[in-house]
Amino acid sequence: MPAGERECPDLICHRCGNRDIRLFGWDRGIPYCRRCVAFSRLDAGQSIPVPHLKPPVWNGQVHLEFELTVHQKQVSDQILGWLRQGEPVFCYAAAGAGKTEITFASIDWFLKQGKKVCFAISRRQVVLEIASRLQAAFPGLEVVPVCEGFTSVTDGDLIVCTTHQLYRYPEAFDLLILDELDAFPYRGNALLEELARRSCRGVRLMLSATPDEDSLREISAGRMQAARLFRRPHGKLLPEPVFVLLPVWMQVIRLLFLQRRMRGKQILVFVPRIRDGKRLARLLKCPCIHSQSPDKDDIMNRFRHRDFDVLVSTTLLERGITVPSVQVIVLKGDHPVFTMASLVQIFGRAGRSFHDPEGECLCLAASMSDSMKQCADLLRRMNESVCSA
Repeated sequence: MPAGERECPDLICHRCGNRDIRLFGWDRGIPYCRRCVAFSRLDAGQSIPVPHLKPPVWNGQVHLEFELTVHQKQVSDQILGWLRQGEPVFCYAAAGAGKTEITFASIDWFLKQGKKVCFAISRRQVVLEIASRLQAAFPGLEVVPVCEGFTSVTDGDLIVCTTHQLYRYPEAFDLLILDELDAFPYRGNALLEELARRSCRGVRLMLSATPDEDSLREISAGRMQAARLFRRPHGKLLPEPVFVLLPVWMQVIRLLFLQRRMRGKQILVFVPRIRDGKRLARLLKCPCIHSQSPDKDDIMNRFRHRDFDVLVSTTLLERGITVPSVQVIVLKGDHPVFTMASLVQIFGRAGRSFHDPEGECLCLAASMSDSMKQCADLLRRMNESVCSA
């Protein structure tokens, strides 16, 4: 079908903006959108009512476990200034630099103006983590997580949700914070990007340690402001990974040796596939967490309480998860699932603690992939920018 014939002016989905005739189905002569039917059926041309969300009630003070550093405060003020002027902002900050805390002043200001705020993230596990941190920072505020297993309540003073759940909120938010917008499944997903665009009636704040090409183009064209922060609160440099090239069977032997050497420390071991994780967990005699784990919340709670020292994970835990003083090892680091952005985030789990700011990052691989080289180069340049500041 020629490109010009793919769109029909008489067919439009008011939820996802679909006009592609190939993505409509027909039921008894009535066209409906198949592009977003997973969220619920919506007939072509059918309007979506704006949800009636209660205005936030917040007159309290933000509670921080640690005061913002001088550099964090500068970036926080810069972001709020741009947002108040109605300008979209991209916060380009290293993993562990305190991106979440940097947003607190903006959240606080918008809520006190009676404006609706949403913090959206790609993954369910991170939604629960961020919601917990926001609840601690805004005591007395009703912070509502909306994700798989948490959809009975969908409104509160502050909403934290997966990007999929934004379908519930057309034209709902005065401030939409999109965290890790370069992460799967949001990155490159035109449907989720459209849902995010349609949910925001005000301004957007994007957060990431690895900005995508579209965001960089928007920044270069002057259509989006950019705030940068590569310095962690404790002032130490970002941990840079050590790459060890070995055949797979020797990687496993090296991992067993490292487990003994690091005894008493908590270790996150990342693997590319679920079956790799299950096999390795049996060998290491530790839990494995992945997208299909039925007890993800319980596993993470037990790991945080140090019920066990080693946890094997797929890329499920590459972003948004903070475990103090954890060491990071990647197995089969040259696997295609480990992109540059993924590796940067994975190694960003280490060295966050004030008591253990160095961290240890090791990447075991059979060969040096482009993603591994790009990750090492990016982390080196971030550290160089801190040293030269």
